[in-house]
Amino acid sequence: MKADIHPEYHLIKVVMTDGTNFMTRSTYGEAGATLNLDIDPNTHPAWTGGAQQLMDRGGRLSRFTARFGAIGVKK
Repeated sequence: MKADIHPEYHLIKVVMTDGTNFMTRSTYGEAGATLNLDIDPNTHPAWTGGAQQLMDRGGRLSRFTARFGAIGVKK
């Protein structure tokens, strides 16, 4: 391997949105830096399984369904 091309890993403190924190190794900042998260797995719907609604008011999805909706559908 080439010398001196890899980033420097060091310990940082990660603070979640609810105030909990943990130490991890990272290339972020300098040794001992604190990374405050705005979005984390405890609160974001992508991780918590929150409901998402598809809001389509005659846009792309409606046009696609009108053009190709019957393809492959046999009743």
